[in-house]
Amino acid sequence: MKVGVALRSMGPESTAETLFACARAAEEVGLDDVWVADHVAIPPDDAEGSDGRYLDPLATLATLSSVTSRVGLGTAVLNLPYRPPLPTAKWVATIQELSGGRLVLGVGLGWMEPEFRALGVPRAARGRLADETLAFLRRCFASDVVEANGQPFLFRPRPPAPPIFVGGAPPHALARALRHDAGWLPMAREASELAAGLAELARLAKEAGRETPAVGCLVPLSLRASADDTAARLRAFRDAGLARVIFAFGRYGSADAFRRGVEQLARARPT
Repeated sequence: MKVGVALRSMGPESTAETLFACARAAEEVGLDDVWVADHVAIPPDDAEGSDGRYLDPLATLATLSSVTSRVGLGTAVLNLPYRPPLPTAKWVATIQELSGGRLVLGVGLGWMEPEFRALGVPRAARGRLADETLAFLRRCFASDVVEANGQPFLFRPRPPAPPIFVGGAPPHALARALRHDAGWLPMAREASELAAGLAELARLAKEAGRETPAVGCLVPLSLRASADDTAARLRAFRDAGLARVIFAFGRYGSADAFRRGVEQLARARPT
């Protein structure tokens, strides 16, 4: 089971100095990947904790790929309806190419109504738009020649496609993951919360004649959590059959606090 950690690409922790130090710390202690979130237009009345300061996730990962050498680079999650499919595919391929294949693409639909209004995207169309983008991404990574809007074009560079995980809750996220040959990336505090979803995913995969997709989980973790408690939670997620766990510390404030957290996380990791 891979163990990763979320970086705060928002608020006061999203300076270049802090982000770079945190990504390097996660890499140095041996964690598998670092992950960033996605917002593009926070309304003034919903900016507590971030002050509306959010870095673009794809630009952030592209930059982090240049200051790290091994650690995976993930989106948890990239909201697909926010961006046109072709530029999104080009961003994804470019990061995958220049990072040496380290990208892991967690995707979602978005939820914040004011954000959709600012983007001029109808929120009611988010499921359709996400499906269209996922299908387009699959076509891009399957062939050098792709067609968009009736125009054939060369999709290069074309590195190996990154793993894709669909965020969200059952039933729609499970169906979307199976439809697009992707994994599932829910949120939960404890492994026991996933039991019903895991069982349903296995049932749907069996009905479709498919292997059960890989599952990851985004998990909140207090910086004050004991090593024993963290180790027990990791074992529980591993025993539930998860492929990866991504811990999110919340507002860690400084790179030093983040480093202490990932050092303890690395020590708690089951062998």
